[in-house]
Amino acid sequence: MAATATGRQRYRWLVVLAAAAILVVWFFTPTPGDPASSGSGTTSSPSAVPPATSLDDETGFPPTAGGVDPDSGLPYVAEASLPAEARDVLERIDAGGPFKYPGNDDETFENREDLLPDQPFGYYREYTVESAPQVRGPRRIVTGDGGEYYWTDDHYDSFSSIERSP
Repeated sequence: MAATATGRQRYRWLVVLAAAAILVVWFFTPTPGDPASSGSGTTSSPSAVPPATSLDDETGFPPTAGGVDPDSGLPYVAEASLPAEARDVLERIDAGGPFKYPGNDDETFENREDLLPDQPFGYYREYTVESAPQVRGPRRIVTGDGGEYYWTDDHYDSFSSIERSP
């Protein structure tokens, strides 16, 4: 009888360990669409297609200004093709403010993702482009001290270089 009890005890431990192993594998396996599945933000690379809110009817791609910014290697996006909220933020930047999120806007962007050209700390500034009224969301404009303007609609996972309208 003692041998049977020991066998059952081993079986229970085996079941518990197997269940724990399955949970560990399940927990650490990324799923499609999971932000963790693309790796950390520090190892991502610029998107080949510029982010935008609508697609061109003829090409099916986001409207762009065409080409690639030679300084950043990022695709251009035309200012006119940005959402109205982004164009409003560009006007506020040009005017020196006021900004809707004073604790966040016109603050240093640290370029932790390393997707923009390497520059000294403090070179880049970031600005919120609301996704809905009073919702910061993922959209941002980042500016450089050299007059550069960058657009992201996926919270720094990719950038496009904004080609400003004259």
